Amino acid sequence: MSNQRSLTSFTEDDKLTCFPYGVGQGAEGVCFLVQMGPHRILLDCGLADITPLQAEEYPPADLVLCSHAHNDHAQGLLALHQAFPNLPVYASEETATLLPLNWLSLPNERMTDSPIQGHSASEAVVVEGKKASTLPEFCQALPWYSPIEIRDGLTVELFPAGHLPGAAAILLCYTAPRRTYRLLYTGDFFLSNSRLVEGLSIEPLRGTHPDIVIVEGSYGTARHPHRRQQENQLVEIIEQAIASNKSVLLPVPTLGLGQEILMLLRSHHQFTGRNLDIWVDGTVAVACDIYIELLPHLPTSVQNFARHQPLFWDERVRPRVRRLDEENRRTIGQSPCIVITDETADLSTYFHPDWGSQLVLLPEQPRYSRCPENVEHHAVQTYSLAQHSDYLGTTQLIHNLRPQHVIFFHGSPTYLADLTGLEELQNRYHLHCPATGTLVELPIGEIFVQPAAPPATNYEGELTELDTLVNITLPETIIADPRWQDFADTGLVEARWQGRELVLRGLSQRELLKESSNSRIPMNIDCCGTCRHQRGQRCWNQASPLYGFKVTPEGYCPVFESMAS
Repeated sequence: MSNQRSLTSFTEDDKLTCFPYGVGQGAEGVCFLVQMGPHRILLDCGLADITPLQAEEYPPADLVLCSHAHNDHAQGLLALHQAFPNLPVYASEETATLLPLNWLSLPNERMTDSPIQGHSASEAVVVEGKKASTLPEFCQALPWYSPIEIRDGLTVELFPAGHLPGAAAILLCYTAPRRTYRLLYTGDFFLSNSRLVEGLSIEPLRGTHPDIVIVEGSYGTARHPHRRQQENQLVEIIEQAIASNKSVLLPVPTLGLGQEILMLLRSHHQFTGRNLDIWVDGTVAVACDIYIELLPHLPTSVQNFARHQPLFWDERVRPRVRRLDEENRRTIGQSPCIVITDETADLSTYFHPDWGSQLVLLPEQPRYSRCPENVEHHAVQTYSLAQHSDYLGTTQLIHNLRPQHVIFFHGSPTYLADLTGLEELQNRYHLHCPATGTLVELPIGEIFVQPAAPPATNYEGELTELDTLVNITLPETIIADPRWQDFADTGLVEARWQGRELVLRGLSQRELLKESSNSRIPMNIDCCGTCRHQRGQRCWNQASPLYGFKVTPEGYCPVFESMAS
């Protein structure tokens, strides 16, 4: 895309560039080197291998700013500090507290306890009462909503970004001889409130007037259901499994999602007071301990909850939440329970062969998915509990900030191409979607030059009406899109009206297997499996109390209507 703004000549003091060492595609981490005049700022370091940052003997940047503590944004920071001990690293106080969770699995010989930059103590990370390793306190905490002059002419200000406790949107302001340049880096952000984190507020950002916004596009142009609807659907899935005498296993990342689900289950009306055990294992349990330390930084509603009962560990109030120890590990599945564990754990260790099939619940990932091993004899379902903003949230943020340049990252290339192909963005901003290792120059001027449109992603086809069916023919170029394989998995599609538009959706093998199990229900029985409003395992009758929820084929409600009616 063109990034020419005006014919104005720029000096070295006006130089603005962005070089991505990692853009967060697939399992790749996020890491940007931003140059603002003479200042070099590293935004996040989620690289598993920091070799590209060690090309020279001197540090790759003047300072590092970490947006939040998730692995794909922070895992390279310890190695970077060990390579360049005097390179300053900054983040919010909450993020500085959570960062050590990224290195629990590292062997002790890779650790160092040398004090740096005025820090005299080292931080001990404890796993189940035992010191796992000693990590240096190399991250310096910055306050919220306070511009700090971090270098001559360069200030940094943090704004809560939602998504995770301590996650920050970072505003950099560089005062050059000609003018002040502003860059906003969102990190991962979420506009909606979740159980343990308040969403990013656009209001404090409106007056910042950034010239450049580096923004995540994890979900492309997809749209989420309302957050509470997503939570209720997850609860309904778990409720049905427990009612069917199955245990539920949820493999999750160390930080964020697991703690959100725990809080959801402890506060949702369908589980409050339920005689049920919830077991937490692995590094997810360690992260829960640190969340408890961060309680003063969590939303007021969470602090009020914790005044009446423990935030996580509780054997008194039902459902009981406990760490999983070796003694109880041998009895998992004997009676229905819920287990939350690491996404990298060997899931076969949680199943006893004599206690039948269990349910494994996997989060839907916007960028990539991990297929668990050793679960062949158990039911596997996915659920959506989004922690990133969707298309509406992303465009809303951009339109409120009105920058000259927008750099998208943190999504599959096809998802990001969908965003850069939006006419509402093309007509107003210079859009960039750089690959790793591609320098982006960001000249700032007064004249807007229309950027070149990206390749079209619309496909024109033909529709033919026959006596008994309708044929829709599309060009073969659509197969080149990597999403085609999932869409055409079974060769079957489902069509539905959305307003005046017809939406096509590919049917997966898992859905077909569910449908085939429904077919075994006799048609003369009044149940969800024979109701005309049940499609894709969900109820679509607005008059039903089950509307929008997933339903079991054997379920029933008072407004049942037979398929034959």
